[in-house]
Amino acid sequence: MTLAEHFCLQRTLSQKTEGICTMEPANKSEISPNSFLLMGIPGLEHLHIWIGIPFCSMYVVAVVGNVTILAVVRAEQSLHEPMFLFLCMLSVTDLVLSTSTLPRMLCLFWLGAHHIAFEACLAQMFFIHSFTAMESGFFLAMAIDRYVAICEPLRHATILTHSRIAKMGAAVLVRGVAFFSPHPILLKQLPYCRTRIIAHTYCEFMAVVKLACEDIGATKRYSLSVAFMIGSCDCLFIAFSYALILRAVFRLPSREARLKALGTCGSHVCVILVFYSTAGFTFLTHRFGHNVAPQVHIFIANMYLVVPPFLNPIVYGIKTKKIREHVLSSLRVKLS
Repeated sequence: MTLAEHFCLQRTLSQKTEGICTMEPANKSEISPNSFLLMGIPGLEHLHIWIGIPFCSMYVVAVVGNVTILAVVRAEQSLHEPMFLFLCMLSVTDLVLSTSTLPRMLCLFWLGAHHIAFEACLAQMFFIHSFTAMESGFFLAMAIDRYVAICEPLRHATILTHSRIAKMGAAVLVRGVAFFSPHPILLKQLPYCRTRIIAHTYCEFMAVVKLACEDIGATKRYSLSVAFMIGSCDCLFIAFSYALILRAVFRLPSREARLKALGTCGSHVCVILVFYSTAGFTFLTHRFGHNVAPQVHIFIANMYLVVPPFLNPIVYGIKTKKIREHVLSSLRVKLS
């Protein structure tokens, strides 16, 4: 018995009132199906329980770490600087991104909760794509902050005022919402007359759109072009800002000054590489990687949603002296 047939049998036994589940396309299309079935990681179903353990651990660290950063920056007046304000925006984005996917994913891995309501699926899809775009935008904003801090240190406070920081954050937010709001709207209008089984651990756009029974070429092109445009533009501007930073750093007179300047950018570069490498792999797999094993593609797709929210607070917490010192001092007070 195949996994898809197992899902059909399971659904027939648990929901007899819904009729018979078949593997053939339904004769009657459904504009808004009541629910989808998330398959998980195909071929690794027997390891779902064990896979869920590191995912849960990373989620706990992501929540605790990002909440800690928000609390520290809010409590410490000296941290109300552009770098830390952008870091707070990134932390909020990470919290929403991880919370919109990980709890539901863990229910699938540990409780076998494969069903997801159609509206919940669309909402999850919107949060994933829009907040991923926001994360990319905040990485760009932080790169701009590092450029101004290193290349224009005397004008840093006058260029990146709180008003401009708020406008940059609002622009990133509006961009993410505006470009990806059409996703759930377009999918809600499509007729679904094929199987309702989504070969994924969450409601990924391409996995859902393939279930429609009409031509989806325009919808797929819109999604891929928007993702490519946002990702490539942000990467291009980040690379350009760091090229200018490197040029300015290597013009500094002393080796100590160069190392100190590069040290302020090290944590940012680390998390950027992790985010864009996993996101880029997922995008290219959708476009060109037809021979990539499904479990490899889905596992990497999970990593790009799980690892950055987990890694960001660790990297910034360890590498940023002010945050590290404030957390350690708070722990000493509580322990004493």
